[in-house]
Amino acid sequence: MTVRIQLVRFALVGVVNTGTYYGCYLLLLHRLPYVVSHVVAFLLSMTGSFFLNSRFTYRTRPTWRKFLLFPLTNAANFVITTVGVYLLVDVAHYSSRYSPLVTAAVAVPITFAVSRLIMLRPERDPAPGPGQDLGPGQDLGPGQDPGTGQDPGPGEE
Repeated sequence: MTVRIQLVRFALVGVVNTGTYYGCYLLLLHRLPYVVSHVVAFLLSMTGSFFLNSRFTYRTRPTWRKFLLFPLTNAANFVITTVGVYLLVDVAHYSSRYSPLVTAAVAVPITFAVSRLIMLRPERDPAPGPGQDLGPGQDLGPGQDPGTGQDPGPGEE
């Protein structure tokens, strides 16, 4: 899959993720301060984003390792959006309802680059054998031969 296709898929996941984030943010905003609403909505949407990006964008198997590293993909996004929301609301007196949407657009390219590095990084085995060095996006599926990455033929398991 080309980087261009991945970028388009990443953007589509981003639209879903932004909608999820924004819906959660607005619901939470009725009961919580805007910064707390932002943080909680961000964490919820990030979890959904991991699974969508894993399966749909990069066509790779979700693993605990990737799940634990995935927040790094959003660290820059989190800083940019949190500082951006603060600056727009408290300094520029922009609406707290729309500030997250403006700052999210600024953070997307950085998040894509870091996400791609983490999600397509091959899993490391403690002691990899010959032929087990997988390229980006080539996680083994169930029943695939670690030497070739191919499904075994009938009777070859």
